[in-house]
Amino acid sequence: MRHLILPVSVFVLIAGGIAAKQPLREIKAIDNAVFDVAVADQIRKKCPDIAPRLVQAYTLYRSTRKHARDLGYSDEEIEAYGDSDAEKARMRAKGEAYMRANGVVTSDPQSYCALGRKEIQKSSRIGSLLREK
Repeated sequence: MRHLILPVSVFVLIAGGIAAKQPLREIKAIDNAVFDVAVADQIRKKCPDIAPRLVQAYTLYRSTRKHARDLGYSDEEIEAYGDSDAEKARMRAKGEAYMRANGVVTSDPQSYCALGRKEIQKSSRIGSLLREK
């Protein structure tokens, strides 16, 4: 089932624009959605007790991508941005900082589980993308 989860890079496709427009990463709703997916994806990959909620992940992906289109970004612009190594690195660094601040130790899978359970319990958007096995 792990191969069925939409990769974070697919969600990163949503986070950018072109020079004539405000970068989508500067639009809080877009950037926050991409961030939440990135964190949830890392939690589900590192914690053996947590799985993705695929329907919720796909629904968030579709709605965020639609929001980007509604702002005037073409599929080509969105996809071109998704190939940006710099943006992927920015989101990865932001997610790692969030996880560290919330007690995640990269060498301890259970610390990812603890964060995942915390997110699920508080009904955050990150938590809505996860479920305990």
